[in-house]
Amino acid sequence: MVSNLDNIEYLIELLVENNFINDAQLQEASDTVFNSNGRLNLIDALKELGYVDDKKILSVFAEAYGMEIFDLENYEVQAEIIEKIPSDIAKQYKVFPIRFENNTLVVAMSDPTDIDTLDSLRYLLKCNVEAVIATKDQIDLHISHHYGSIDENVNSFLSNIEDSSELEGGILEDVKEGEEEAEDDAPIIRLVSLILLEAYKKRASDIHLEPLAKKFRVRYRIDGVLVEVEGPPKYLQANIVSRLKIMSGLDITEKRVPQDGRIHVKLLGKGIDLRVSTIPTSHGESIVMRILDKSSVLIDISTLGFMGEDSKKINKIVTMPDGIFLVTGPTGSGKTTSLYSFLNKVNEPTKKIITVEDPIEYHLDGINQVQVQASIGMTFGRALKAMMRQSPNIVMVGEIRDVETASIAINAALTGHLVFSTLHTNDAPGAIMRLIDIGIKPFLVASSVRAVMAQRLVRRVCKNCAKPYIPDEEEIKYLNLTKAYFENATLYKGEGCSACSGTGYKGRMGIYEIFMVTDEIQQMIFKSASVYEIRQHARKQGMVSLREDGIRKVMAGLTTIDEVIRTTIADGE
Repeated sequence: MVSNLDNIEYLIELLVENNFINDAQLQEASDTVFNSNGRLNLIDALKELGYVDDKKILSVFAEAYGMEIFDLENYEVQAEIIEKIPSDIAKQYKVFPIRFENNTLVVAMSDPTDIDTLDSLRYLLKCNVEAVIATKDQIDLHISHHYGSIDENVNSFLSNIEDSSELEGGILEDVKEGEEEAEDDAPIIRLVSLILLEAYKKRASDIHLEPLAKKFRVRYRIDGVLVEVEGPPKYLQANIVSRLKIMSGLDITEKRVPQDGRIHVKLLGKGIDLRVSTIPTSHGESIVMRILDKSSVLIDISTLGFMGEDSKKINKIVTMPDGIFLVTGPTGSGKTTSLYSFLNKVNEPTKKIITVEDPIEYHLDGINQVQVQASIGMTFGRALKAMMRQSPNIVMVGEIRDVETASIAINAALTGHLVFSTLHTNDAPGAIMRLIDIGIKPFLVASSVRAVMAQRLVRRVCKNCAKPYIPDEEEIKYLNLTKAYFENATLYKGEGCSACSGTGYKGRMGIYEIFMVTDEIQQMIFKSASVYEIRQHARKQGMVSLREDGIRKVMAGLTTIDEVIRTTIADGE
């Protein structure tokens, strides 16, 4: 119960003062210690001889320190209290959480003289910690019951959802220098590995781990749609979150503020990065992991889904000597994939390419990538100014967010650089008005912007279970079309199979609206024409809208009317 020499001597004094032992018993215990070859200390010897027990020791401690003796034998602790102390901390310091109130955690410990343990707990748990006294056997039993049975529970959970033998060689975390894994953590490591592996096998782009009141929900974003899968038991929530925070290099003791980190793993032999974001919620920390597969962005432009004249326009745009090319769309619409594909096409030894991003999602060979760090003053504007002194041919700005960034990007375009960037607008012509609204003069916009591409992602019909179908009146009505429009086309819809997990869709593709800034459009921008007028003129010059491009892909059997309606608005709206 007590190991420190000074504490043992003090406890002996207390036992003698309270007449629990006499001098003869103490001498007999000393002889027993001498003959044990270091196996026993004086307290152990007294207990072995039957002169004292844990109850006597607790009573003298309680009286000396004015502390409460807590009987854990039939005590049922709430799950949210258990989560206040991670498994590794409870086992290392031999403490068990009792209650939490007024930002004070009360723990049971067998040695109240161990002030260092209380100080360490206060530092690690970021709250006030007070102690009550309980027997070592009771504390060990409760730690084993609430924390030590994790191996058994995890194995049971794994056997229910997946053959865990698939984990062998399936996933491997890059080992950090000096990092060691405790043997007790092995089951949680296997469980986290399975969550990551299953997400990758299901082609998920994101993993959402969400603490709810009575369960720990796990959802994968597959082809842009969230799909809930069987989640682990609620009581494993704290262990899983701690494991992921350790892998991400985050502070496991900080649970009050959002944190961002990164994990590198090997999944099925392929190196994958995961961008990790945590945020505190009312029932614990929510974690979202974005799966960043480098191979998914190093794709040829021809595979992005451009049709007809759009493909020729894009090849012309990305080989221009100067000007700005903007890609617009909401978060998750594939802008990053498109931009990296464009950069991959123009990436050659004769050209210097620099990007400024927040964050850098994919590391590309042969390209200089700069990470924005606002906390140290490394903003988009400051990074762009520095980049211009690096004599680049092509510049990519992750996002134009303010007038400073826009001004530097436009100046770069006007001084002979090709600039790629993104904006958050609903359609392509709207990017022109967005630049003017944030403070750029219309003549600068007209002179620098060469083209804008708006895009959305729609799910592809699963080739394995695709069947021809005839759209109903309601679907066609939403498109403002007639049945005659589809007379010479064969439309397809997936029936659902094992290959697409019963959804009828597998994979995604882009639908695009490419807006070319022609001489006539430039004159309209000079004269501050409205976005409606600019859009109407662009349509007359042959611009295909997002919805029209979607309909073309429906008629080609690549996607469905439902998907086009879900991701686009009517052209007149």
